[in-house]
Amino acid sequence: MKNRKWIYIVLGFLIISIGGYYFYSKRTVRVNYKEHQVAKGDLEVTILATGTIQPENRLEIKPPVAGRIDRVLVQEGQKVYKGQTLAWMSSTERAAMIDSARSQGAEELQRWEQLYKPTPIIAPLAGMIISKNVESGQTFSTNDAVLVMSNRLTVKAQLDETDLAQIKIGQTCEVILDSYPNDVIKAKVDRIAYEAKTVNNVTTYLVDVLPETAPEFMRSGMTANVTFHVNKKENVIIVPTEFVRYETGKPTLLIKRDKEEPLEKEVKLGVSDGKQSEVKNGIEEGDTILFKIQGPRSSKSSSPFSPFGSGRPRGGSSGGAPPSPGGR
Repeated sequence: MKNRKWIYIVLGFLIISIGGYYFYSKRTVRVNYKEHQVAKGDLEVTILATGTIQPENRLEIKPPVAGRIDRVLVQEGQKVYKGQTLAWMSSTERAAMIDSARSQGAEELQRWEQLYKPTPIIAPLAGMIISKNVESGQTFSTNDAVLVMSNRLTVKAQLDETDLAQIKIGQTCEVILDSYPNDVIKAKVDRIAYEAKTVNNVTTYLVDVLPETAPEFMRSGMTANVTFHVNKKENVIIVPTEFVRYETGKPTLLIKRDKEEPLEKEVKLGVSDGKQSEVKNGIEEGDTILFKIQGPRSSKSSSPFSPFGSGRPRGGSSGGAPPSPGGR
């Protein structure tokens, strides 16, 4: 009798377990959708990069012989032309003779200054003085750069190799300096480096961006943000990129239909800026597309009891049915 009792208990437990599993398997995931109405608009594809303001050609002017500066004729930031006299200098020998003549009186000084002329320091190219390292009366050696010039300031932008194919010489871009975030500087791509640089396993190429007009506040060493204009489409059908599905390996969109299941339709995409994508064909303006959002589980069964719960009716108190609408 005891063995038969245990058999009934085990059979009962199995029946309850199977029934509970069957009930739970009927529970489904409720699907919610986010809707978006398809419309036309403008789409611009850009690439962002950071860079540093640097002279295109930085030239340090070093004297041919050691000596002393007699007079500096230029200031930092001043634009000069090729062949302009930037300063006058004396060699060590002339400086010694002039000092000796000065001690003998003004007449002797004037005679030696006429006999032994100072040497001019000439600008080798047209550009700007970006550094003045000496003042009148200061001595120097042949290793000292008394002046530093640059012909024009450019932006040296670091561009990832994955974006390099979209950059061309002469391409328009915009530069915004960290120091002057409200001023937009129009510029163009002037040069693309042939040799890459790899830092922390990231391969980048140096792109020279030349401002159309360099503002007065631009300085060498400033940090800049460069926006490259890659492509621009006007009055085209655009959709949020998150709505595009690739479950079949090709781009598709889920189109809403009245009183019918949504239709998954293959589309042809154009350019994309990451957030918005152009759709060339497959949908029309005014269509409503859907983005599937998984909701919480719900049961198809009308039973108010949970197979693994406490056994209480949902929505009511223990031991009784839920109250009827309008009653107590």
